[in-house]
Amino acid sequence: MPVDREPAPRFDEAGDATRRTRLANERTYLAWWRTGLTALAVSLGAGKIVPGITGGERWPWVLLGVLYAVLGIVFIAYGYLRQKAVDGAIARGEFERPDPRAVLVLAVFGATLGVLTVVLVIAAT
Repeated sequence: MPVDREPAPRFDEAGDATRRTRLANERTYLAWWRTGLTALAVSLGAGKIVPGITGGERWPWVLLGVLYAVLGIVFIAYGYLRQKAVDGAIARGEFERPDPRAVLVLAVFGATLGVLTVVLVIAAT
């Protein structure tokens, strides 16, 4: 006698794609957090540890540390806003592009901090 088998569940391509997209959005949100926390860790190194080691002027390193902390806070806050915007777009079946102004501000701020770090490292030697 043949064995009755249940039919294989039907593959829900649209639902599966939506689930994968939501999980990708969640991973991206966590990446914004990791980047923000990294910038905060750099702020401690630049603002607290380096001035104690170099023995020179403290204020430039403290300022640099504060700026890295601001960058970390901005990364975390923008990551939250971006996650919410993308989640809403997914619910509507749309795509949400990042705000080019925000991307530009983050790029300029990060590059400026990089240049300031290089200048301070060279000046400290």
